[in-house]
Amino acid sequence: MSEAKYKRILLKLSGEALAGEKKTGVDAETVGKICDKIKEVVEMGVQVAIVVGGGNFWRGRNGHQMERVTADYMGMLATAMNGLALQDALEARGLFSRVQTAIEMREIAEPFIQRKAEKHLNRGRVVIFACGSGHPYFTTDTAAVLRATEIKADIILLGKAIDAVYSADPKLQPDAIKFEEISYLDVLNKDLKVMDSTATAMCRDNNIPLLVFGISDPENIVKAVKGEKIGTIVR
Repeated sequence: MSEAKYKRILLKLSGEALAGEKKTGVDAETVGKICDKIKEVVEMGVQVAIVVGGGNFWRGRNGHQMERVTADYMGMLATAMNGLALQDALEARGLFSRVQTAIEMREIAEPFIQRKAEKHLNRGRVVIFACGSGHPYFTTDTAAVLRATEIKADIILLGKAIDAVYSADPKLQPDAIKFEEISYLDVLNKDLKVMDSTATAMCRDNNIPLLVFGISDPENIVKAVKGEKIGTIVR
């Protein structure tokens, strides 16, 4: 327990992180590896909440020929499927968990209630927040910041395909500068696309630190919780 730097974290996972090399759908082996590390973190005494995206099934922007609201709601339903997949894998590993959704679907999940989420966390359960914020025009990044604020998380751990924040896309510009630490204001001014601008501004306004790291190696989740030097810290 003493190894953990944080008492309560919010882990933001993209839908693609659950798909593995298949790029679409849910890859059981990949999800299992992520949940193994989440179990390690819980056993360190850390309270874990998760916000999961839905890009492995559907992205709102993919529905460019349909109304934006409809496309966004379809994306929210995709996150619910990912939330259930995570719950199943966590409970197969002996962890108690709850899926809470911003759109009511009582047969499969609880509605999001802030006090109930905190009660679950205090009892050592992993809480998975699905369906984003429940509103179209907002990304799951924004939902992650909103939930982190509501549950008073110590930090947001943002697992991405890229291992840190860079001055440009390192795949396109090999000489791009890697930042070990950067301010939210610089992220916004430089338009670095760490998260969408709404989420970034919310983090800044609520003074929540954000650690951006590569999720391709799930061990990084444990390293992040221990406070090891990985990725980029945004303050």
